[in-house]
Amino acid sequence: MSSKTTATTVIKGARILGGEPADILIDGGLIAAVGPGLAGDETVEAAGLVALPGLVDLHTHLREPGREDAETVESGTRAAALGGFTAVHAMANTSPVADTAGVVEQVWRLGLAAGHCDVQPVGAVTEGLGGERLAELGAMADSAARVRVFSDDGKCVSDAVLMRRALEYVKAFDGVVAQHAQEPRLTAGAQMNEGAVSGRLGLTGWPAVAEEAIIARDCLLAAHVGSRLHVCHVSTAGSVEIIRWAKSKGWNVTAEVTPHHLLLTDDLVEDSPVGAYNPIYKVNPPLRTRADVEALRAALADGTIDVVATDHAPHPVEDKETEWAAAAMGMIGLETALAVVQEAMVETGLLDWAGVAERMSYAPARIGRLSGHGRPLAAGSPANITLYDPSVRAQVDPSSYASKSRNTPYEGRSLPGRVVATFLRGRPTVLDGKLA
Repeated sequence: MSSKTTATTVIKGARILGGEPADILIDGGLIAAVGPGLAGDETVEAAGLVALPGLVDLHTHLREPGREDAETVESGTRAAALGGFTAVHAMANTSPVADTAGVVEQVWRLGLAAGHCDVQPVGAVTEGLGGERLAELGAMADSAARVRVFSDDGKCVSDAVLMRRALEYVKAFDGVVAQHAQEPRLTAGAQMNEGAVSGRLGLTGWPAVAEEAIIARDCLLAAHVGSRLHVCHVSTAGSVEIIRWAKSKGWNVTAEVTPHHLLLTDDLVEDSPVGAYNPIYKVNPPLRTRADVEALRAALADGTIDVVATDHAPHPVEDKETEWAAAAMGMIGLETALAVVQEAMVETGLLDWAGVAERMSYAPARIGRLSGHGRPLAAGSPANITLYDPSVRAQVDPSSYASKSRNTPYEGRSLPGRVVATFLRGRPTVLDGKLA
């Protein structure tokens, strides 16, 4: 099939948001019509496939510049397209840090050159992620990259005064501060979730309160200054209750959960298919208990948590295949995100496909202020479309991944579903499960 957007394309018989089959006509990068019996110059057969608006990830680590051994914008966006994503937000903890207009524009232009999905840089809140002085927030907002999300992800903005200033500053351009909620004094040397498993394994525990205390403080600060707060990778039941309370007050607080925190638990550190102390399960925030997982699923279902975000964190093999204490924290997730959400939320009856579209496309685009993404599959919308087959099931084989890294916790595990095609403004980036 041609990748040109001058010809019209009709997607035949797709189930839009899991509903009744319909045709989708694409013309000039837009959805021209939706309905039965449509015809185009080219045809994509989609009988039995679910059509979703192109997925949007609020939390992706592309590692470039500085750690191209782990990932590049090119490889990371290939992985994103294969996962059904048409836009990703690239986190700022690169080298150099994305704390100036120059660096965010570099990342943005690399995304344009790659062309597999849109790359929206996230700007650092503080210079060099140092937590001492605000970065050039206004300059990044005014840059060609038009940054609207700011985060020191990987580190917490632990200074309350600095966090207040950041929240006040971003109001001028409708920005949002995305906080990595981790009180550093409560997590010094922490290796995994604090609980029975950490006690048995002799690993320093990472208490839930270290996350919850920062979230509570920042919700209060956001309310006090009337600004927007986004909470990254929520992982505990207590965090859910704090966010639910803040939302009940009408405060402008949003939150995300990762796919792995919806499925995996801390007991895998002790008892996994390959034994104890496997660093593939070492992640920040750590895997929590089954009770936390159930609370996160319920919160995502009822809207307390707004978004599923991958926190795709690639690492080269030498940084993960080492002893637990020395291993890097993080998991890749772009190519498995939709499958994990299907297993954790759709197959459990907690979400339907319309709910998946809300949490993986509409809401993240809205929070990140990406006007060209997260739009309904209707006439006049940009033709950002994901075609997904929920009926298949296969073992995860990271050797086939587009990502340069292989640190997935799902290797050898059976997961449902397959992204069959991804369209970015009408141009196929993935067809028949392969890069177009």
